[in-house]
Amino acid sequence: MNADFTGLLAVFLAIVLALGPFLGRYIRVAMEDGRSPLTAWGRPIERAIYRLAGIDPAAEMGWKRYAMAVLAFSACGVAAVYAMQRLQGWLPLNPAGMGAVSPDSSFNTALSFVTNTNWQGYAGEATMSYLTQMLALAVQNFVSAATGIAVAFALIRGLARHGSATVGNFWADLVRCTLYVLLPLSALLAVALVSQGTIQNFSPYVKAQILEPVQYSQPRLDAQGRPMTDDKGQALTETASTQAQTIAMGPVASQEAIKMLGTNGGGFFNANSAHPYENPTALANLLQMLAIFAIPAALCLTFGEMAGDRRQGVAVLAAMALLFAMFALATGHYEQQANPMLAQAGVDPAHTALAPGGNMEGKETRFGIGPTALFAVVTTAASCGAVNGMHDSLTAMGGFSPLLLMQLGEVVFGGVGSGLYGMLAFAILGVFIAGLMIGRTPEYLGKKIEAFDMKMVAIVALVTPLLVLAGTAVAVTVAAGRAGVLNPGAHGFSEILYAVSSAANNNGSAFAGLSADTVFYNVLLGLAVWFGRFATIVAILALAGSLAAKKRIPAGPGTMPTTGPLFVTLLIGTVLLVGALTYVPALALGPVAEYLQQP
Repeated sequence: MNADFTGLLAVFLAIVLALGPFLGRYIRVAMEDGRSPLTAWGRPIERAIYRLAGIDPAAEMGWKRYAMAVLAFSACGVAAVYAMQRLQGWLPLNPAGMGAVSPDSSFNTALSFVTNTNWQGYAGEATMSYLTQMLALAVQNFVSAATGIAVAFALIRGLARHGSATVGNFWADLVRCTLYVLLPLSALLAVALVSQGTIQNFSPYVKAQILEPVQYSQPRLDAQGRPMTDDKGQALTETASTQAQTIAMGPVASQEAIKMLGTNGGGFFNANSAHPYENPTALANLLQMLAIFAIPAALCLTFGEMAGDRRQGVAVLAAMALLFAMFALATGHYEQQANPMLAQAGVDPAHTALAPGGNMEGKETRFGIGPTALFAVVTTAASCGAVNGMHDSLTAMGGFSPLLLMQLGEVVFGGVGSGLYGMLAFAILGVFIAGLMIGRTPEYLGKKIEAFDMKMVAIVALVTPLLVLAGTAVAVTVAAGRAGVLNPGAHGFSEILYAVSSAANNNGSAFAGLSADTVFYNVLLGLAVWFGRFATIVAILALAGSLAAKKRIPAGPGTMPTTGPLFVTLLIGTVLLVGALTYVPALALGPVAEYLQQP
């Protein structure tokens, strides 16, 4: 293992864990304490929003009403984002003259951004106007992240309260999270990114002269401007040349900040955080990785404070950190190995001449192997999906860890809110398994875990594997699914498996060798992101309502402690066991088979 990578991982984790207590306490105050001086600046704005929207923040909701509010708000978001894409050719702030986005791509993008997935089958700088980027996509970056945090708070209240029929007020949670947490942190990060060179403007695209003409092929057109074909129906092309390059501009830093802090992942540019205008320096790269983990880590400690025992939050955070370190070290190890395919092709028989530091393919030289490998694990451990390199170019086992991290349900820190509520579901599953082994009714935080609770936990644990495995099976079976695969064999299967895993688990990254901007994949992945998000959320809210109504029972001699190393080990084992039992056959056909086929 390279010492530089190990040191980078240690520094990164140390900063995340050091920030966690401060940010976690602030989030609890912002969401729960309306009298804190820390939020005094925003209370007039908050009250004005409630008056304008006709909201009574003190009117709490039962879990069913809370779930209906989440679904209704998200459905309205889908309609708004879809409409803005279809109408953007007639809307302002469109200096590049972008036309309407196709119906299937608009459908996929609307569902993707509303569910905090941000899967992108399009090139942002060539498809979306400035207005669409800001008013449709960036707005959803804020409110979809706030929705996830709101649902996490509903579950925390369910665990912390007893004999209660309510789990909070969704509208108040949404407003407070956006106003007090996401907006201030995004403003700070955006300024920091601008200081590093991330652009923020409304300028028209720039035409730059290049030193030598570049030749390229383009379709041959008839007099009416239609593509011409030969007698066999093959497209005719002709050679053209240019001495100009179009350089895209735009309000990038503002979207980049919430893209990371909200674990959204959708890039302003097609190259995402590999683009120098999004992620220009090594320091910007570190700030972006820290932003991805900042809120998910802090929410664990928020949970501990609200549960009345900080050690509960520390235990959950420890399990996440240990799992993350394990997967990061594995990816770092394999990416620091030379690509054996170079030797097989006779290009680099010694495995070292062309890749002395490891697998540099698909990575930016301004970052290198270590920071790119770490970024890949960070973005798939969290439900982010931003990339600063080409995941399709990872080694077979280097790509195994990002793929499995998504398939575990993205609970290793995970998305803002979704990572915590997913891990708490695994915690309940863990104590249930432990209870079965010793013949006791399982308990968690003084709440008995009963049949209804376990049904909801089962839905949380099984809905995304069902979507992933069924969706992959459909895609590899039908011609429309196989048509998008650019690589044959095991790697091509991994591309499809990765895409559906990314969609169903609301990640958004891709093995970009798959051509997914087709009607088939836009519909398949759009449905996967919607049901992967909201089937889980409804089950979590039902679990929250059930737990909130229970009376808390005092701990007894047979109560399993949920704060020590034994519980952390049990929680890690539960997460890995569920993932292994579910996905090992599929992984064996993809990255494992590709690894075993190498020389």
